[in-house]
Amino acid sequence: MRVVVIGGTGQIGLRVVSGLQTLGHSVLAASPGTGVDIISGDGLAAALVGAEVVIDVTNKVAMDRDASVSFFETAARNILTAEIGAGVRHHLALSVLNSERLSDSGYIAGKLAQESYVRSAPVPYTLVHAAQFFELVPMMIQMLTTGGVARLPHALFQPIAAQEVADALVHLATGAPVNGRYQIAGPEIFRIDELAARYVRKTGGSVRIEADPHGTYFGAPLTDDILLPDEDAHLQWTTFDDWLATQDVSSAA
Repeated sequence: MRVVVIGGTGQIGLRVVSGLQTLGHSVLAASPGTGVDIISGDGLAAALVGAEVVIDVTNKVAMDRDASVSFFETAARNILTAEIGAGVRHHLALSVLNSERLSDSGYIAGKLAQESYVRSAPVPYTLVHAAQFFELVPMMIQMLTTGGVARLPHALFQPIAAQEVADALVHLATGAPVNGRYQIAGPEIFRIDELAARYVRKTGGSVRIEADPHGTYFGAPLTDDILLPDEDAHLQWTTFDDWLATQDVSSAA
């Protein structure tokens, strides 16, 4: 099977490409570096010739609502137009768990615009709604640290390893389109600030973690359980401690 991974040189894309190649599929990692521009459309039609499945894992974190919506709408329109011309039979897009509850975020507004375009196109699809990655925890600590203190939301979440997100995409790409959403999350529930503090302790960091009762997720206000998956979510297996054991923490927070 020939698969094109849009954003195939990024954090998730590299893992998806590797997983599909291991299974013997023909895979193209499409990115600006390989001559494919999803905003101008340059190189898209040529890249999708002969493709049966397209996996879109591109991402751009823009807090400005108009910029985010413009990026994701333009990308979705260009990709799906090229897919229609190529006869692609399955489009997969990676999005955020409970995106519909986080629409106050400018970034998430863009993801919702992307999802809407995917649903309205004639190409059979699967929207993968993934919980926050474990890999986001050290990033949040770094981004939110001021004067040795990081203030993080106290809300609950059920994070997942990036590798298991990629594994789920590989699995879904080899099956029939869901024509709806497919939720995935990790096996454990934490509070964001408490897991960050645990990360700092286990990696020997010195940052002090404090709970921010007004903390947001990319600008979206958080209620206690807004980031938790529904009962029908597909839970994965990697625990936080198992994930941490695989990480290089030489430069931990």
